[in-house]
Amino acid sequence: MAKVLVSRHLSNPAIDALRACKEIDIVLWEPDCKADRDWLLSNAVGAVGLVVTLSDKVDAQLLDSAGPSLKIVSTMSVGYDHVDVPGLKARGIKLGFTPDVLTDAVADIAIMLALMASRNVKQAMEIVHNGNWPNTPWSPSLLTGPQLSNPGTTIGFIGFGRISRATLARLIPFRISRVLYTRSVAPRSPTTDTALLSEFPTLKEAKWVGLDELARESDFVFVLAPGGQATKHLVGKDFLSNMKRDAILVNPGRGVQSDAAAFQQAVFTNFGMGAGGDLPLGDDVRSLIPMRSPKSLEKVASGVQG
Repeated sequence: MAKVLVSRHLSNPAIDALRACKEIDIVLWEPDCKADRDWLLSNAVGAVGLVVTLSDKVDAQLLDSAGPSLKIVSTMSVGYDHVDVPGLKARGIKLGFTPDVLTDAVADIAIMLALMASRNVKQAMEIVHNGNWPNTPWSPSLLTGPQLSNPGTTIGFIGFGRISRATLARLIPFRISRVLYTRSVAPRSPTTDTALLSEFPTLKEAKWVGLDELARESDFVFVLAPGGQATKHLVGKDFLSNMKRDAILVNPGRGVQSDAAAFQQAVFTNFGMGAGGDLPLGDDVRSLIPMRSPKSLEKVASGVQG
């Protein structure tokens, strides 16, 4: 039988389906935690397939341990930064991943983060949770922020692939009328996206712009570009300094796209700015400003059951 190593206990239906296949011998890491590296190296020997997760580094060492029998590596993730793709290609090993499985899940989280950041949900919950609501002085501007559901709101997307389009579809009921986006390949002129206007008839303007214009014009910026060195710190000092004073930055994608240090400086010099992210931003960023500090989740966008 063909040996398949599984580095994490997946959902019970998934494991049951694997075990029901009589042609393969499943070698499973049983504990509900990251697989021990030595266990991976020793049990990969002679495997035809590896089923891994983001916490497993698939490098030359692991590929050497598996040996020439290895034909495929499948990762239970959309991203594959933890996999030595050139190494797989050189050895003729196929790579399996899940490119579209989280499109709706991340788009849902993007809207949630935008609302949390703009309406100061975290701060309001903390006031109530800590028993301070009765003693909190009321003022006309208490916990106020920019309103997403406003025809005058300009939405900006850094990256405009599947998830950005799914996020836009969720924003349409909020009565937005203007969308700007930028992506790695600039379109031919004119920059107006007539196809997008046809797809979403309530939009009055939809067009590709450069990063600088997107920063200056957007009330909400959604960072949904692919990860990697090409987009590292794409949202940096220059971009942040061009943003509107009360703009909201939402990053439900790859954390490396946003420069945390530059964001920290921007918040101190641009007091109204708020942010929400499904990524670890760091304690130095989370605690910057009491009323408009970043709302950070710890990679929960993928936490949906199929």
